[in-house]
Amino acid sequence: MQNRDSAPTIIARLWPQSDSNALLRAVVLVLAGSVLLALSARVQVPFWPVKMSMQTFAVFVLAVAYGGRLAALTVLAYIAEGAMGLPVFVGGSGLAYFAGPTTGYLAGFAVAALVIGTLAERGFMRTWPAAFAVFLLGDAIIFACGVAWLSTLIGVERAAMAGFVMFVPAEMLKIALATALMPVLRRAA
Repeated sequence: MQNRDSAPTIIARLWPQSDSNALLRAVVLVLAGSVLLALSARVQVPFWPVKMSMQTFAVFVLAVAYGGRLAALTVLAYIAEGAMGLPVFVGGSGLAYFAGPTTGYLAGFAVAALVIGTLAERGFMRTWPAAFAVFLLGDAIIFACGVAWLSTLIGVERAAMAGFVMFVPAEMLKIALATALMPVLRRAA
């Protein structure tokens, strides 16, 4: 078991892992995180030029709180829940949902959670500029995956406009919000 004060993630400080609680802890955290992702998909904040969901923000927070591997596992569980037909996605579920426009973004969530969480575990987010850069990198991963997939459906130019440019203002706000939240998250642990 790790020393609580030297634990690399927020959740490791709040609920340290031991040999006796590892499986229960992982199951509870993955389920709680997948519920958070499902709820964040349904939050629609009026914004310009498009409504803003809070899903990428939830991915950022989970990655910092859980660390890379547990956050990525949580996103993969969320995706699997949707594939099994659970109503975790907005606008559908089941395997057919993955033929639609959001598949790349979902894959990007898992990769971004792994990258952001791993960088957080390694201490790359101790300052606001560093945290901002890590969240920006994570968002770039999400949108690179999303636009790449969307391009196969509607072409590169349309995908870049409809799947990225329209979302830049909202994404910058979420990155700024996550960055501003970092000191609060560190104090909470």
